[in-house]
Order: sequence, then structure tokens, then C-alpha cells
Amino acid sequence: MRSSGQHSIRLFQSLEHPCGYWPDRLARDLIIDPTDPHLPSVYGQALAMGFRRSGGHVYRPYCAGCRACISVRIPADRFEPNRAQRRCLARNADLRMHIAPAERTEENFALYRHYLDTRHPGGGMDDPAPENFDAFLACRWSPTEFMEFRLDGRLVALAVTDVLPDGLSAVYTFFDPALAARSLGTYAILAQVERCRREARGHVYLGFWIDGHRKMAYKRAYRPLEFLDGPRWRTMPDPE
Repeated sequence: MRSSGQHSIRLFQSLEHPCGYWPDRLARDLIIDPTDPHLPSVYGQALAMGFRRSGGHVYRPYCAGCRACISVRIPADRFEPNRAQRRCLARNADLRMHIAPAERTEENFALYRHYLDTRHPGGGMDDPAPENFDAFLACRWSPTEFMEFRLDGRLVALAVTDVLPDGLSAVYTFFDPALAARSLGTYAILAQVERCRREARGHVYLGFWIDGHRKMAYKRAYRPLEFLDGPRWRTMPDPE
């Protein structure tokens, strides 16, 4: 892989490990050298090539015999919310959004722990230590911001967002489980799309979509949705 200044950046192939989506499969990743000083300058290009950031690693699945993980993104200027998404926007019109530095605080860490303890008990992420929060959601070089959503001043949701010149990457969202009826995960994505429009950025990158996987099904609700087909982004057909 080459940076815009034609600097070669090494790619590494991980060892096989249990797949995080299909428990009966093994997975392997292609990882951009995390120590390369040019990584920040090629990160946007890497997103457009189907990579994803987790902590300080920028990776994409590279599994033998499996191409189930498909990179998807929302073209902000073409997006039109459906009826359910319009209701979600109206339901959360009383929230206030604030851009905060990507730093752990007592407040956001407490919300993060509560979210994982409630939504993902026994899933390996519950009961996180502070260093788990820091390592997973941000890193020293990443262009990360925390989009905070507050209700009467109280933090109720946080969207971890990487900010690139031509788009936003929705890294992770967590929220108060007691407010599940508000569909705060959906609202966070809609807010990122609106921010893209407002700031003249092109796309909201949603990471990977897997056909037939229930945890990924929500991504098809954002239309139009683009998917990476080889070297090109194409518009995904609407579900039948």
C-alpha cells in the first residue's frame, strides 16, 4: 500500500483466530503496519479501500474461502430517511449534541460500562477496565471525536466518530439501555449523516455488513447504501 506521497506501507496478515460473527469459522485479517508514521495520512484512503479501525489497528477481513464481510457506507447527500428514521429523529428532538475530545471521563466510562453490562453480559466485553476503553475506542494518532448526546444535561449516548476530510467513520456507539425506546443507536447514525451534510463531507462509513447476520441487518435500513465491490463502490439494491 502507498501513501499519497508514494511512501510504501507494509501490510501484515494476522494468524487465524475465532470469527467474531460466525462461531464455527476461523478468521484472518489484513492489518496496516500500526507503527508506520504515515498511517494517519493514509487512514482516509484505507477507509475507502474497505479497512476499519479498532483501537490502533486498521484492518480488513482476509479470510480463506470466505468473503462474507462487505464494507458499507452511506452517501450523505443522497440519503433519505425512511418513516421509522423520521420518527426516530422526532423522538429525539429534545437531545442536544456536543462534540468532545476523545478522552475517557468518569461520566462516559460509567455509561460505557453500564451499556456493556446490560447489552452484552458474558460477551467478553462486559466489566471493562479503563485501559480497555482507551485501547478500543481511540488511539494516539486517530482523528477521533466523541459526539455526545445529552438529555437535560445528562449524557445518554455517545458516538465514537473518526473525522476525515471526505467522511466520518462510525466506530462505535453506546447509550443508556433504559432509553432503548428512543432507538439511540439509530439516532447516532442519523446525526452523523446530518453532520456529514453540514460539514460537506461525503460519506458515513459503517464498517462491515454480513448478509443473513441478524446483528448486521440494521445497516440495510439506511438507503441508499453503498458497498465495496472489488475496487469500486456500488449502490446496494433495496431488499426484496
